[in-house]
Amino acid sequence: MNIKEILNQPEGRRLEFKAELPEHSDLAKTVVAFANDAGGDLYIGVADDPREVVGLDEDKLVAIEEKVSNIIFDRCYPAILPEIKFISEENKHLIQVTVFRGSTPPYYLKEKGKLQGTFIRVGSTNRLADEAIISELERRRRNISFDSEVIPDKPVNDLSIDGFKAIFKEKTGEELSDQALRKLDLVKDMQGVKYPTNALILFSDDPLRNSLFHYAKVECARFKGVSIDDFIDQKVLRPILPHKQRKRTTLCYVISIKERPLRECTLSLAGSTLLRQYVRRFVMRWFIGIILSQERTLRLQSMMIW
Repeated sequence: MNIKEILNQPEGRRLEFKAELPEHSDLAKTVVAFANDAGGDLYIGVADDPREVVGLDEDKLVAIEEKVSNIIFDRCYPAILPEIKFISEENKHLIQVTVFRGSTPPYYLKEKGKLQGTFIRVGSTNRLADEAIISELERRRRNISFDSEVIPDKPVNDLSIDGFKAIFKEKTGEELSDQALRKLDLVKDMQGVKYPTNALILFSDDPLRNSLFHYAKVECARFKGVSIDDFIDQKVLRPILPHKQRKRTTLCYVISIKERPLRECTLSLAGSTLLRQYVRRFVMRWFIGIILSQERTLRLQSMMIW
């Protein structure tokens, strides 16, 4: 994508425009948020509303570049190494600051500390990360997933997993042995004692599950016709794992049965339900409407509401 095409793009998760060098704190927040997320580009010398290439004084380009470098070095931690380039458009001079996705998150503002200085991108804005998101960033740095994180609150031998054992036996024809638990990364040894991971807690019948994941539930609703306007009934499935919560998210899938077998649709729903990270500590409701229209089209309309 060339610079003209980029300048026609709206600001978003990986793109931001500034008419002039931002305040030190604003620049540092944007750089930290980019590094914690998927990286991004900041263009200095471009007004956003209305979008206009205003340019920078050519004689001040080197001084601005040095200021940008100093702000990032002095205010961001761990160290972030951006790529800074001078570019020209419409005979005007711009500075492009490219921040790459960081490998040692969470990144934060030095003067604020980790809890008050970690920022993430939400759309085109920088938002303060809460403790759950900070924990998720720390897991990313350690290259571990949420489901494989150990829970030392109760040894596996004291955990009630009879229901999971029965389902495992029914589906695989095998016993849920210690070897199977280790192979599935559902238990880990700590000082000679086996403890469950988050995944095993979520599969268990133990009171610890409700204590740690009281918000984990799926509410299935039935609708009449091909829309969600005419509500019939609903059912709460608490043993089923919830989707990862994302604020203000609406997902709508239209899948033709001719193109996607029903089994594939079922597996997609099951997989997306199970293979998630459950780091949000509030109740989320997940509604799934499955509608078979006269055109033999399976419509899966899903909305996250909380």
